[in-house]
Amino acid sequence: MSRRVVVTGMAGFSPIGNDWETICASLKAQQSGIKYMSEWDKYNGLLTRLGGPVENFNLPSHYNRKNTRSMGRVALLATRATELALIDAGLLGDPVISGGRTGVAYGSSVGSTAAIADFGRMLINQDIGNLNATTYLKMMGHTTVVNVALFFQVRGRIIPAVSACTSGSMGIGYAYEAIKFGLQDVMLAGGAEEICPTEAALFDALYATSTRNAEPERTPRPFDVDRDGLVIGEGSCTLVLEELEFAQQRGARIFAEVAGFASNADGVHATQPNAETMQVVMQLALQDAGIGPEQIAYISAHGTATEQGDIAESHATEAVFGANIPISSLKSYTGHTLGACGALEAMVAIRMMHEGWFHPNLNLDQPDQRCADLDYIVGDGRNISADYVVSNNFAFGGINTSLVLRRWEP
Repeated sequence: MSRRVVVTGMAGFSPIGNDWETICASLKAQQSGIKYMSEWDKYNGLLTRLGGPVENFNLPSHYNRKNTRSMGRVALLATRATELALIDAGLLGDPVISGGRTGVAYGSSVGSTAAIADFGRMLINQDIGNLNATTYLKMMGHTTVVNVALFFQVRGRIIPAVSACTSGSMGIGYAYEAIKFGLQDVMLAGGAEEICPTEAALFDALYATSTRNAEPERTPRPFDVDRDGLVIGEGSCTLVLEELEFAQQRGARIFAEVAGFASNADGVHATQPNAETMQVVMQLALQDAGIGPEQIAYISAHGTATEQGDIAESHATEAVFGANIPISSLKSYTGHTLGACGALEAMVAIRMMHEGWFHPNLNLDQPDQRCADLDYIVGDGRNISADYVVSNNFAFGGINTSLVLRRWEP
């Protein structure tokens, strides 16, 4: 049994805007969302002071203490994005959400780190302090998927997608497969991340963060010869996926079809990317979609602005799609939103297919000659008539994902 899967609702929060109109305006103005994080100055030894925070994240009054007591910021970002996506899909309050044929596939790199710190203080001070029944619910790795399901009373499948930088894309892929193979009719899919200095410290320890602290708008620089590392961001994004006939029967507006998905593992190293298995995952996604590489009009790159990552990804992409494929990285605007990036990038790619315009790489002045000779979009962006695009993400642990998205025309 194989069914077609479509996208009927989308919403997200990002460092460059909290709705598509604002995000699109930022992309067209080549406006970065990276800021100097002065609140990080207190951390001795932290080299980077750069981050991409979500601003103007305001919750409506029905997000009361009772509804949110098990939520840290990452779960709040996920839940509110899901609510807005359900509104966009015309499904908020619909009985189908709690009817057992709707599920949630969602993730983040980690739960809320403030709650993790509470447990850390217990171990250090040998005193439980202010720990309570909800502390763990905020901390746990699957806090986003659980809180989304609780808030909307979902009774279908709960699929935690906790896989670092592929959490968002894996959530979409798992949701697609749940519908494709008849296990669910509707899925709420995506990822979220709250910004935290511990994440910056992790990449600092790997010498992978940008320290262009005096010029936040000039970094990160994916694929550029003068890049000096990634920048941590935050955000959330939810896509509402439905089985095609189910969506059509209820008269839903359809944005796109999830035409293919693949995931694989490097099996070599936990933090060093592998071009060979990156290439394989793209080929598997095309195979799942039943199309050839020549039908892809654009690649949404993972594009973190790390040396090894950019080089490996670009050569893997060239091996599959050739040197003429247009490519750009949303992270050049938002920083690396970790668990959210795969979902945010998929949403932006879908929106750009309908715009017929694709954003440039920000801060790409001179491509690194060690990267493959791809068609890196620069300047004012590119007008492209695209029926299919690919969105790629690659994570610590050697986890790779590739999504094939098809523009929907009624």
